Amino acid sequence: AEAHTLAHTDTSPTADHDLHTAAQDADRLVHAWHAASVAVTLGGRGALLSHGGTPLLVPSPVTADGDACGAGDRFAATAAGLLADGELVETAVRQAVHAATRYVAEGGVRSDAVDAGRAEPRAADRAPTGDALRTAARVRAAGGTVVAAGGCFDLLHAGHVALLQAARRTGDCLVVCVNSDASVRRRKGSGRPLVPEADRIRVLRALECVDAVAVFDEDTPERLLAELRPHIWAKGGDYALARLPEAALVESWGGQVVLFPYLDGRSTTGIAERAALTPGRAAR
Repeated sequence: AEAHTLAHTDTSPTADHDLHTAAQDADRLVHAWHAASVAVTLGGRGALLSHGGTPLLVPSPVTADGDACGAGDRFAATAAGLLADGELVETAVRQAVHAATRYVAEGGVRSDAVDAGRAEPRAADRAPTGDALRTAARVRAAGGTVVAAGGCFDLLHAGHVALLQAARRTGDCLVVCVNSDASVRRRKGSGRPLVPEADRIRVLRALECVDAVAVFDEDTPERLLAELRPHIWAKGGDYALARLPEAALVESWGGQVVLFPYLDGRSTTGIAERAALTPGRAAR
């Protein structure tokens, strides 16, 4: 509505044509202000970015229900900070949409009031990990069951998805603990990961069965699990004959390790080897 007013458009915006109207308004403002680009926020739908001409729609990653008061400020502050750090406009707007969505999903102003008295997070903590800790705490406080699953998830395949779907059905939220790039290299060798950490996180968070993603740098996720304190720690059935190093820790607070059937023939290594041998590609 603010963009529409500033653009001095004659027509009134309607719910059925808000995207079309926003695109027109953004285009008008780019030219009227001689701006390189204009972003118009669309509430729960995300934001529209225009450089003049065909716009870019940046959708919200999830549907967030909650108090939206302050979400616009969170969007603007995040975008401004990223632009000041030299990020591309498209990247700044996309991350600003995600920040505003998380803000609303976590309770908006109420969550900021609760967090105000807490210590500042460690510099090494990643934003997705902070989201995961808050998600687990919220579900636990409501009396729900927190489920966690871990792995490298390098080249996500059907076996991974089957495990995560099964794990999610056993509780009220699923937090995926994923190895950082450095952790994967130590475990799998210098040629891994094939997919960088940021991309692996994004793919995992896009799965409907995944509620949050947390990253750990160590070889095994004990430190992260001690913070999450899940009721269930889910692993694939290929660990059936092994005593997991984190099992004793999970059991120490009354948690349980649960194994799920493993889909034969699905592995990142196998996929990578087949891809390397495809016609037109040199074998490694």
